[in-house]
Amino acid sequence: MVTALNNFKTVVLLGALFGLFVWVGSFWGVQGMIFAGVLATLMNFGAYFFSDRIAVASMRGVEVDERTAPDLHRMIKRLADRAGLPMPRVYVCPQEAPNAFATGRNPRHAAVAVTQGALRLLDERELEGVMAHELAHVKNRDTLTSTIAATIAGVFSILAQSMLFFGIGGNSREGGHPLAGLAVVLLGALGAALIKAMISRSREFVADADGAKIAGSPHGLASALQRLESVARRVPLHNPNPAMNNLFIVEPFVGQALTRLFASHPPTEQRIAALLGNART
Repeated sequence: MVTALNNFKTVVLLGALFGLFVWVGSFWGVQGMIFAGVLATLMNFGAYFFSDRIAVASMRGVEVDERTAPDLHRMIKRLADRAGLPMPRVYVCPQEAPNAFATGRNPRHAAVAVTQGALRLLDERELEGVMAHELAHVKNRDTLTSTIAATIAGVFSILAQSMLFFGIGGNSREGGHPLAGLAVVLLGALGAALIKAMISRSREFVADADGAKIAGSPHGLASALQRLESVARRVPLHNPNPAMNNLFIVEPFVGQALTRLFASHPPTEQRIAALLGNART
């Protein structure tokens, strides 16, 4: 059921990306629509086949194996076997901010990544809970949906900047409408935030619960979430692509007030309460 829903979301997101490009291209007439349609097709192709490598590269991840990181590799192999998954590629990212993410278009082309900060911060039981959570995303096929959502969120930002650069709403002497263009920019920013929120918030609770089952206990993940959240507030993740925020196990940038509305993750305290509540039932 979860897999089917994620597949449906992926199709909708790719269709939305195509429609968005063609609509924006219409500001420049038929030729603009054709060019935008071709560009959207290439973007969809790239988002499907290469979004995982783009995500890892943006975090400067280095692939490790049983020789270069034996303990981590052995842990993930054990968890993958327990979850009935193929062994994913494993990456370590150099950032001091503690975090982790999973990516890939399906379980056979999956990758999991963890930062140096997380490896230093978490004990073995907590790290196991975190990696089990990421493998749950792989098993539920959240990874393709989330990386495509990150791609679309990034595209929204690029379109908004392009509209500002080339003149909002087109050339007014040629019938452009500056207010309509301004609406594109504002709705683009709003749409990017809403896409990330729609994709991430509910799926984190599911991945937490499934990750606890894979790890064999919710307590390691619950403890890890608490520690990750605490340190994330003090050590920012200097991520070159903020649209990727929805990929990580905890929100890399913690905001207050209105920014909470558009956070890509539910509040960590709610996730911990749900995990421990499930353990008592």
